[in-house]
Amino acid sequence: MNFEYLTPVDERLFDIQSNATLNSFFNSIEVHTKANGIPSLEGVKIAIIGVNEQRKSIGNEGNGEEVDKIRQKLYQLHYGNWNAKIVDLGTLKQGETYEDTCFALEIILSTLISDEIIPIVIGGGHDLTYSMYNIYKGITKGVNLAVVDSRFDFGLVNSEINSKSYLKKIITEKPNNLYNFANLGYQTYYNSQDEIELFESMNFETYRIGEIISDFQVAELVFRDSDIVSIDISSVRASDAPGNANAGINGFYGDEICKVSRYAGISDRVSSFGIFEYNSIFDTRLFTAELISQIIWYFIEGVNLRAQDFPYTSLENYQKFIVLVDNEEFNFYKSQKSGRWWMEISLTKNTNERKNTLIPCTYQDYLLANKNEIPERLYKSYKRLK
Repeated sequence: MNFEYLTPVDERLFDIQSNATLNSFFNSIEVHTKANGIPSLEGVKIAIIGVNEQRKSIGNEGNGEEVDKIRQKLYQLHYGNWNAKIVDLGTLKQGETYEDTCFALEIILSTLISDEIIPIVIGGGHDLTYSMYNIYKGITKGVNLAVVDSRFDFGLVNSEINSKSYLKKIITEKPNNLYNFANLGYQTYYNSQDEIELFESMNFETYRIGEIISDFQVAELVFRDSDIVSIDISSVRASDAPGNANAGINGFYGDEICKVSRYAGISDRVSSFGIFEYNSIFDTRLFTAELISQIIWYFIEGVNLRAQDFPYTSLENYQKFIVLVDNEEFNFYKSQKSGRWWMEISLTKNTNERKNTLIPCTYQDYLLANKNEIPERLYKSYKRLK
């Protein structure tokens, strides 16, 4: 069985929830317990999985060991007005080797995603993002990865995979299945100019924290075209999330990271979500556990608000606008269901075969195109397709 690596949720948590209201999170989901085993996945939309793996987490040793503290706070929240069925599958304990843990995690995630169940991974180092990415190789061509982090985690040239270098492995391995990488919320002083220029040369998307805070619609656009969303909790400032040894004085506020999470959930395309680097050693009052529980809540809220736009409906249900830019024709589409916009990029391959791709955009992007300008993120998408 693919879930044999998962251990039940600690039953001591159930005593804490004994006075929980009927509409609490705890009383509204099915939980993997020692007595009842793993819940049925029939009709399930979202599955929560804890991971106890810290061996590749740099400078934040001890993370992943107390993910039940996150559950403690999550279970106490009121359940939303949601239709999606949710289960908590328990915790993946640390394997004999790091590779054993990754192998087991990939089997579990692959099974869930193949069944169109969205996994929410909590605990462990940010290096586990690679395991989330790795399972898409056999599922789809051209994976889009979005990371919320103050650092790029590219690492040194010859460094082995860890929480500070996993991205290098994703980008440089052959054959490569990564179409786009986007980093939201990086802080310039934590990243070398060489790394910033490298991502620019590869036409990847990197947004400083100020760019996101000043316009959260950027996050919506990025996530709308992402398969995986991975959050390093150190992207939140230490005052709001002290439960991380690498937490800094600056970063997202708690309400801001919740807004980011909600946009990730709203995306029709996002099929896996992870929050990493929680360390209970530094979380003496469980503020970080509480914040992560709210991040999860907002992600689930977003999933329940999905509009099921493209690619779930025919383009015949969209308003089409044709714009000429430098004598080249671009098609813009507006969803009559949600009001969201896409731009169609059409390329002719060497075989004379034509490739069409829809890129999320905004009404403002459409207006710019009417002024003979193509916004930078759309231009980068065009360059990646060439």
